[in-house]
Amino acid sequence: MNFKYDYVKLRKPSFIFSIAITIIGILFLFIFQLNYGVDFKSGTTMDISVGQSVPKERAEEIFLAAVPEAKEILVTMGGGNQRVTVRFDSVLQEAETRAIISEFVKEFGDQVTYEENTVDVTIAKEMARNAIWAVLLASLFIGLYVIIRFEWRFAVSGIVSVLHDAFIVITVFSIFRLEVNIPFVAAILTVIGYSINDRIVIFDRIRENLRFAKLKTFDDVAKLVNDSISQVLTRTINTVLMVLFTSMALFIFGSESIRLFSLAISIGLFAGVYSSIFIASPMWVLLKYQSLKAKREAAMTNQ
Repeated sequence: MNFKYDYVKLRKPSFIFSIAITIIGILFLFIFQLNYGVDFKSGTTMDISVGQSVPKERAEEIFLAAVPEAKEILVTMGGGNQRVTVRFDSVLQEAETRAIISEFVKEFGDQVTYEENTVDVTIAKEMARNAIWAVLLASLFIGLYVIIRFEWRFAVSGIVSVLHDAFIVITVFSIFRLEVNIPFVAAILTVIGYSINDRIVIFDRIRENLRFAKLKTFDDVAKLVNDSISQVLTRTINTVLMVLFTSMALFIFGSESIRLFSLAISIGLFAGVYSSIFIASPMWVLLKYQSLKAKREAAMTNQ
């Protein structure tokens, strides 16, 4: 089923909206930065299983009693409040770790088990640097792939819109002060992958229709893109909905460790569908029309 609609007509409000979101995101990143997790800054994370339900307030009291000099801690609950995860902004000493476990054993018995993850300053900086390189290299290779398979106009539109999707997720996490960690980076790379898949589907249909199209005016190019989007819209929506149902199920029913990962995926899916239709495709229309216009002006000059 084809849903006929003039998607290209909405290019100006879509561009304005995306630019506004980008500016807001840059301001929040500049002023507040990201809420980095222990993966990207020095500190210690402990995951403690107590074998019975424990109120969050009581867990916080135990941590502060064991390590009273801790400046800032973040406690989250999971597993029906039977698992406590705490993040310290400083690296715990072995004596402090023993004191925490001793307090929990005293409160809940010998069934208490724990895992500890510590990251020092050097490793944190290296992981942050590698995460940035991973996103940039993924975008670069995606652009090269699109250039080889299609043309440079598709590559420019694809890369700009894919980075737009990734930045939307980053902006939301910055505004709401959500924790950024290694799973978040994995979510960004996953979003980039799904986003470029949406573009490839639409770009491929545009290329097929381009073989039979006679493009002279801007309206001709816009109609080509509108028809191409309509022809693959059902497939695009169905694909995204399948992944979205899975990511939302993980967000609602999954453990605390993958909840933010699922949220990032869900936000990225919405952004991907939006930018595929209202950012990438109209941008290609503008680039293609400018190319046609330049050729026409060159032909008139040579006459």
